[in-house]
Amino acid sequence: VSCPWQKREISNFDYLMYLNTLAGRSYNDYMQYPVFPWVLADYHSETLNLTNPHTFRDLSKPMGAQTVERKRKFIQRYNEVEKNLSAQCHYCTHYSSAIIVASYLVRMEPFTQTFCSLQGGSFDVADRMFHSVKSTWESASRDNMSDVRELIPEFFYLPEFLTNANHFELGCMQDGTVLGDVQLPPWADGDPHKFILLHRQALESDYVSAHLHCWIDLIFGHKQHGSAAVEAVNTYHPYFYGDKMDLNNIKDPLIKSTILGFISNFGQIPKQV
Repeated sequence: VSCPWQKREISNFDYLMYLNTLAGRSYNDYMQYPVFPWVLADYHSETLNLTNPHTFRDLSKPMGAQTVERKRKFIQRYNEVEKNLSAQCHYCTHYSSAIIVASYLVRMEPFTQTFCSLQGGSFDVADRMFHSVKSTWESASRDNMSDVRELIPEFFYLPEFLTNANHFELGCMQDGTVLGDVQLPPWADGDPHKFILLHRQALESDYVSAHLHCWIDLIFGHKQHGSAAVEAVNTYHPYFYGDKMDLNNIKDPLIKSTILGFISNFGQIPKQV
């Protein structure tokens, strides 16, 4: 029996929100905030072509396996189990955490305060702040081995988070750029509303509709853990699998608080749906 989503009776956005809710994720918890996928790989063209498959991210692979080279490095890490890692995994960071959520939304209150408190009272070094959609994609999909972040729902409906309407002094990057509004891809013409409109169209496009189930398997489904996750290059540090760890049986308070601190700082795998 096909579900309403497969029959296109509900949008991809609504279906992803539904799955996030089923998996225990909520706007009320930064540590378990709704997670959405990067859907595009084109942040450089003047116009966005939603009929070209190359415009899109590979939804069958996690962010750590978007390029051949990066995938190879993470498999190598998994096979080597570095001395200082107590557990075999591909990723020691997570695709969704309180700091990722707050960094995306840092230009809006109350997230500004949340971000600063997570950073120890002030903004981060300007070069590490969320300042450009393109450079964030490049970091998470290719350049930075400790960055496998996905997106949050706001990327598909809320233009306000892309502008520094409150004129926060976010600092100055090493190249002299003063941080203000988020830099948008050329196809958005510098207009946050146009960015959101096209980004939402991309989410609801035929290509994404045909491949979204692959990403859902990685985040909410059978490729989330176990041998299917290993094969999909999709395993995370054991502490991220909160529901798989019985914290009640951990008697040592130090170990328990370490695990809880780890989860709160670095994220949590959603409940399997």
